[in-house]
Amino acid sequence: MTDLVHRDVMLAIAAMTAVTVSLRTGGFFLMSYVTVTPRIRRMLDALPGSVIAAAVLPVALQGGPIAIAAVVLAMVAMYLSRSDIAAIVVGVGAAALLRALGFG
Repeated sequence: MTDLVHRDVMLAIAAMTAVTVSLRTGGFFLMSYVTVTPRIRRMLDALPGSVIAAAVLPVALQGGPIAIAAVVLAMVAMYLSRSDIAAIVVGVGAAALLRALGFG
């Protein structure tokens, strides 16, 4: 039996799936009891950006100056264009160009 279908691996995947599903459905259930005030609405509106920042920042810091420059340029592109695709293209393009120019 290969490592990918090992019993312990499949059990871990099933447990992580159960936890993820329960957290997501639990969040919807719990929010039905919360009165959405303007303060809570602002918090909920800021949440996606916070999650993205928490995921991108460690990667950018480990990637060095090129990754940081690519993230900053992607942020500027997102601010100016309000387009996710444009920000991705600018960030990836900047990282590729900087590496091609030998800055890596």
